[in-house]
Amino acid sequence: MADPRRMSTLLAAGFGGSGVVAGAFGAHALKGLLGADALAVWGTAVQYQLWHALALLGLAALAPALPARAVRGIAWAFAAGIVLFCGSLYLLALGAPRGLGPLTPIGGLALIGGWAGLAWAAWRTPHTGDGGPP
Repeated sequence: MADPRRMSTLLAAGFGGSGVVAGAFGAHALKGLLGADALAVWGTAVQYQLWHALALLGLAALAPALPARAVRGIAWAFAAGIVLFCGSLYLLALGAPRGLGPLTPIGGLALIGGWAGLAWAAWRTPHTGDGGPP
């Protein structure tokens, strides 16, 4: 996808919408099936997914002021982090083998990498002084 703003917006919409679905599923369908610890893990996954969907939306808003290559890299880091971090937590909460556990910190590193990439891109992008981002 050539337009990084559109890509970030589409990723934000997909992860935001599916995060709401996951939250509702956990609150209603899983409430009587999973123990408190598993529901807490599920809730953590939902929170991280929704917060990073909002981060992707913010990235889309900042995209015109940042290099397109940086925006694409940040968006993919956030997307990979959501899939690996949140996805592994969802699966572990549902009783998946603990062997999936190492995916969680790898996903966390991808999320951190997205934030670090955003900081780096903002630092390296000259400010125009027009009051706009960054």
